[in-house]
Amino acid sequence: MTRTLGASLLALALTAGNTTRGAGEQAPAGERFEVIAHQNVMVPARDGVRLATDVYLPGRGGVVAGRVPAIVERTPYNKDTTAGGVVNYFVPRGYAVVFQDVRGRYRSEGRWRPIQDDGPDGADLLAWIAKQSWSTGKVGTVGTSYAGATQHALAITNAPALTAMVPVDAMSNTGYYGVRHNGAFELRWLNWVFTLGNATGLRAGATGVAPSPNGRLAATRAAVTPEAVPALEDLGTRVREYVRGLPLRPGTTPLKLAPDYEAWLVEAMRHGDNDAFWMDMGASVVEHVANYQDVPAYHVTGWYDSWGTQVANMNYLQLAKARRNQRLIVGPWTHGGQNVSYAGIAEFGPEAAIDMNALRARWFDRWLKGEQNGVENEAPVRLFVMGGGEARKTPEGRLFVGGAWRDEREWPLARTQATPYYLHADGTLSPQVPAAAPPTRYQFDPRNPVPTIGGNVSSEGILMPRGAQDQRCTPDHWLCRDTLPLSARPDVVVFQTPPLEQDVEVTGRLVVTLWASSDGPDTDFTAKLVDVYPPSRDYPAGVDLNVADSIVRARYRNGATTATMLQPGTPVEMTVEMYPTSLVFRRGHRIRLDISSSNFPRFDVNPNTGEPLNQQRQWRVATNAVYHDAGHPSRIVLPIIPARQPSDGAQR
Repeated sequence: MTRTLGASLLALALTAGNTTRGAGEQAPAGERFEVIAHQNVMVPARDGVRLATDVYLPGRGGVVAGRVPAIVERTPYNKDTTAGGVVNYFVPRGYAVVFQDVRGRYRSEGRWRPIQDDGPDGADLLAWIAKQSWSTGKVGTVGTSYAGATQHALAITNAPALTAMVPVDAMSNTGYYGVRHNGAFELRWLNWVFTLGNATGLRAGATGVAPSPNGRLAATRAAVTPEAVPALEDLGTRVREYVRGLPLRPGTTPLKLAPDYEAWLVEAMRHGDNDAFWMDMGASVVEHVANYQDVPAYHVTGWYDSWGTQVANMNYLQLAKARRNQRLIVGPWTHGGQNVSYAGIAEFGPEAAIDMNALRARWFDRWLKGEQNGVENEAPVRLFVMGGGEARKTPEGRLFVGGAWRDEREWPLARTQATPYYLHADGTLSPQVPAAAPPTRYQFDPRNPVPTIGGNVSSEGILMPRGAQDQRCTPDHWLCRDTLPLSARPDVVVFQTPPLEQDVEVTGRLVVTLWASSDGPDTDFTAKLVDVYPPSRDYPAGVDLNVADSIVRARYRNGATTATMLQPGTPVEMTVEMYPTSLVFRRGHRIRLDISSSNFPRFDVNPNTGEPLNQQRQWRVATNAVYHDAGHPSRIVLPIIPARQPSDGAQR
């Protein structure tokens, strides 16, 4: 049934057979309200730019049900296609839901500048909501990834109506990780821009172009002229060619037809220093904790998420010290994968998947409606500890890793035994301090980089697989020239333990201290932690399962703010912090650390010349060295969690 209430106000009765409900969604038990939708309201920002906004209100018979709290998502991903799940869950439960296209995207006016305008624009939207006759003046925010960043930007800006938040896999602190990464550039962002925010182009496994209304609308909104729209749609299908042809020079690709997108990407790829360009983008939480509103926030991320370090090791860590009612949950997920039980080829069991709407509902019922449901008394940290399962192939063809949830009182865990494992010249990894030995040298050819096989990526399109993957080349990987394991490459230096005599739980931050040198002025060093499975019936060659990885651009070894070139041949100490994890390395497995100088296309490739970033004209093969002696003790510090005795009363 549909009622017209003015030009764009629609009352949509959510009955059992109503076609407005998303596929497979069920009406919640005890449903009380229908949805009254007011679409494409053009809400003005403080500078007069109008932002397209959809308002969904609870009501009966076309009449709004009094004053209610609001749930807001500000998104770059088209409000018309992303709102359904939140609307159909929360509006019948007595919440207003408001979705808004961010500035310069889809139906909103203005020019797109990533995150820069989202603090003020979000504050203006919340001020507008607070003035509406249906509003209690209390607002909660939701959203994943970029829409998580808009929440942080809002909290930093200060909006009095902001009452509670649930940022999921939230983009933040982009000068440290996520866009720049210890000086390197995460090429998933080239894919994001070339596909106009994942709207055009191909997806993993696709064999052809898949035009969509989102793509056409995004291209039309971004194009300098309507005639350029087909060229921008086609651009997203050629991402592999463009990453192979870097550097990206302004005006040389069809991206010039979307000038706002080109200008930002070129500057981001050239801008290595973590200065005001990154810190003042709008969502650099760690630089703006003093300005961050004191509102309850539930931080959500995954061990294989592209923003896991920022969420767990930076945002939650700092805000939990400075603000009240901060919560953290970390699952075994890739980006946005909270509703599934796997990440890449790894299956963790049905309990790994959670209902995000149910989690958000308890949070908002407490802080927006005042229900005494006790959520504030629950453990502040909830972690999924991966591992413990028998290595077998599931019916879906995945590796069963297993795992279980565990509540904790803090992050990192207070009972952590920080244990250094040292690199040795014979390729072993052990707690023993190394003896005198010459360094291990290898040649790094930037024209033959180590291919990315899984990891903490998102917005990757057809560039690379995500999540947990066997570190072996396959015929269908576009960068692999063979079917060998990555460990067989001469430019991958492998250090591993003997088979473990007992289970070892590693939960926390993963920090590598690397002593290294190069014969050039600049190069990269990568680190990757691997869980080496022994042979089994389903996996006769075993499995080399990636756990975490990272990179450091040598010129940024002394910190993200200032570049300092290498003195050729002189060993220097570098810190490579990987994304955090929680994993039980099982008895009989090996703990392995791979050191190399590329991980492409997760990161851009260093030409080894020391030229300005993204402006090189030359390439050179570098001879790089890893040191592992008493004077240069390269090591990874593993956050080992001791096994608790049954009397401890804790789940293991």
